[in-house]
Amino acid sequence: METTICGRLALAPSTLFNSKSGDKHSLSKGPCLSRGVLMTLSTSAALGKGGGVLDKPIIEKTTPGRESEFDLRKSKKMAPPYRVILHNDNFNKREYVVQVLMKVIPGMTVDNAVNIMQEAHINGIAVVIVCAQADAEQHCMQLRGNGLLSSVEPDGGGC
Repeated sequence: METTICGRLALAPSTLFNSKSGDKHSLSKGPCLSRGVLMTLSTSAALGKGGGVLDKPIIEKTTPGRESEFDLRKSKKMAPPYRVILHNDNFNKREYVVQVLMKVIPGMTVDNAVNIMQEAHINGIAVVIVCAQADAEQHCMQLRGNGLLSSVEPDGGGC
């Protein structure tokens, strides 16, 4: 009876290359070879220095033309921040301003929207969000599109 072993197995080069068809541990026949389980041999087995080990192939996932995640995070951190400023107006109701802030700004909670609306109402202006320039301009245009007065300015880090 012939034995076929699948999976991770240490082999001598003579077993792999010099096996006879009637050998007890012959790898020339059997379901494992026909299904492609035998993937690679270590270089020591191919060079005849001893037993080889069957390993799974290593698949490298690379996308041509793409920077690493570290480089992408670094470039985002280096982009200068911009503030989206909400200006008080005498036209829109307070409830409407809160609704627009929650709709336009991602992650805006009711409490934060109410606080921003109150600050703009009392002080004349309020900082809505600090983010990258492209995002700040988009948020500003969306606020204006909903009838609110807003502007964008570089974040100087001051008060």
